[in-house]
Amino acid sequence: MTLPVSACQRPGGVRWWGRGLRRAALLWCVGGLLTLAGAQNVGQFGGGGVPAGPPQRSVTEWLARLQQASRVPSYVGTFVVSSASGALSSSRIWHVCEGDVQLERVDTLTGTPRSTVRRNDTVMTFLPDARVVTLDQRQQGAVFPNLLSPAAGQPVADFYDVRELGRGRVAGCDADIVQLLPRDAWRFGYRIWSENRTGLVLKTQTLDAQGRVLEQAAFSELQLDAPVQAEQLRQMMASTQGYRLVQAEQARTTPQAEGWQLSAVVPGFEARNCYRRPLSGTASLVQCIFSDGLATVSLFMQPLEAAQHPREGAASMGATQALTRRVADRSGHWWITAVGEVPSATLQAFVQGLARIP
Repeated sequence: MTLPVSACQRPGGVRWWGRGLRRAALLWCVGGLLTLAGAQNVGQFGGGGVPAGPPQRSVTEWLARLQQASRVPSYVGTFVVSSASGALSSSRIWHVCEGDVQLERVDTLTGTPRSTVRRNDTVMTFLPDARVVTLDQRQQGAVFPNLLSPAAGQPVADFYDVRELGRGRVAGCDADIVQLLPRDAWRFGYRIWSENRTGLVLKTQTLDAQGRVLEQAAFSELQLDAPVQAEQLRQMMASTQGYRLVQAEQARTTPQAEGWQLSAVVPGFEARNCYRRPLSGTASLVQCIFSDGLATVSLFMQPLEAAQHPREGAASMGATQALTRRVADRSGHWWITAVGEVPSATLQAFVQGLARIP
């Protein structure tokens, strides 16, 4: 369905739905050991683009515009994620913002039925087939762009250049097209369609070093300023009768506190969060999250049981890469998994730099 242009003249933003599903699928592909709680290249202008007039915004100005548009009064839309390998997933999204409170519902339209409802950082995921609902907190890195503060380290603009490509249309909305070009080989590039009045991200493409599209995410249809009822979303979060409630257990920690050290961090990537989650028995899974403000890398560390014989290796799904290896020291054997929307060499640098503290 194509919307009239007048329907696309309200502020808004979009999260990269599907990122969590792709990462979960990859974790199973590379060994299935982690127990966690919880496109086509369309040419230089992305299809139908026309040159944009001056003035051009800087990288910082573009990213600030995209991030400021992440608060939407309300919208309803269908969001589709596709990869060059042919994988395709889609979701139906309802979003409403009341003051400082954001409420969202996301229903998967492909794969296992799943409904996720979010109130700010509190996330509930309903799995109707299993009659289970999980309660968790949204992690940093879930919103694009997830800009690093100046105090955290070097700004994003030190690692990306910007090129304005022109204008196009997505889901009936007029959009400015901008490309973020990495200055080194440690990260991918991005092509972004941003609603030209508000900055709302309508479509993104993740690009490799040759400019090929690894993955694309876009609204196939979108209604901004839609009549979304916040009270209905609140009631859904409270309606858990007939479901078994599973609350994700996690505790903030640091790599050093868990017996790990990272000898060197890839340039531009800063440590954001580190969590410990219980596994079976007394074992725990540690997840450490790093970001350059656009791309995110997660390192997972867990003990390897004597009966387990996993294989080291790599896997990819669209822009998301995964790498696994075994580590042994006097305290035992460990299974390391790195997952991120970055080149495989970036994951290798993270994994090779990770070691047990003597």
